[in-house]
Amino acid sequence: MTRMHHMDALRGVAMLLGIVLHVGCFLVPLEYWPVNDPWAYTAPPEQNPYGMLLSGIHGFRMPLFFLVSGFFGAMLWESRGVRRLIGHRASRVGAPLAVGMFTLVPVVAWQGAEGAFTPLDWMLAWWTDGLAHLWFLWYLLLMTALFAAAVRMGVQFRSRAWRLAVPLAFLPLYFMEERLGFGADTPLHVIPSLRVLAFYTLFFFYGASYRRRGLDADRRWAFAIAPAAVLHFAGLFLMHDPTVADAAWAWPAAALLQTVYVWLMCFGFLGLFRWVASGERFWVRYLSDASYWVYLTHLPLVIAGQFIVADWTVSVHLKFVLVLTTVVAGLLVVYQLGVRYTRVGAMLNGPRERRPALAA
Repeated sequence: MTRMHHMDALRGVAMLLGIVLHVGCFLVPLEYWPVNDPWAYTAPPEQNPYGMLLSGIHGFRMPLFFLVSGFFGAMLWESRGVRRLIGHRASRVGAPLAVGMFTLVPVVAWQGAEGAFTPLDWMLAWWTDGLAHLWFLWYLLLMTALFAAAVRMGVQFRSRAWRLAVPLAFLPLYFMEERLGFGADTPLHVIPSLRVLAFYTLFFFYGASYRRRGLDADRRWAFAIAPAAVLHFAGLFLMHDPTVADAAWAWPAAALLQTVYVWLMCFGFLGLFRWVASGERFWVRYLSDASYWVYLTHLPLVIAGQFIVADWTVSVHLKFVLVLTTVVAGLLVVYQLGVRYTRVGAMLNGPRERRPALAA
């Protein structure tokens, strides 16, 4: 297969933006987060930029990721067939999920536990506490199964009718339960949320159609990011301003703005990366490969770092930068030295060979 460098880079950026989001969570008053900086509860909302940052990222990151995943899913199907597509997803997605359910997920659950944490809690954390940040792997497997079933039934994903995914995304978004947040609910539990699965599957299937129809976003779509930012502000105003938030029309209007926002951001990033990342660059490809490992393993380290710095009497912005850079840099070193050329690296990204040293 021809390597689609800009789509590869886009998938990596979607992963890395998730780390930025999780690092910022302890600077926002979130009750479900294991640790909160005292500043999060004392800073007025209008003076806390991290709430805006987190909602902006959450509002488009996973839809963009699943759109790109649908694109590559269709690409794999074209070159290898349905059976090998399923095998590929089982090894690259299913295997890391299975390992993470009994390693990473229990650690995250233990970090948030207020009482004793027994060996049974460790074994069943994925069921009782959810899949933590690995939920997207489970949903990706479900979408792949739906895609394979559709292909078996003769769906070719070439019809222009798949453009209807754009307005149809409003319906599941309208019925989300977490209406204080910007974007879709976060489905941590292993039992799928149908509304969330429907929402993200629309992006996955649109991504498959995007590939099958040979579409490629024009670079001018990059300018769609600017009006999307305006819609982000407007949507948050409708959801949180006390003068309008309780009106019957406020949530439908906010859901509509969120729908337009997410598609503008998706097309905007498609156009932007088509513009700036079409050529092959070793460091971009390297970070794209490493981003999967870094994202899978980052959350326990991020939470541990947040516990360490939460009570420091330094700038919260410095805390944010310290946790983010330390975790990402550390995991990149581990990736290079102990993952990239090992069986773990082969499971995540396929086998890699070391570049031969240049002769003196």
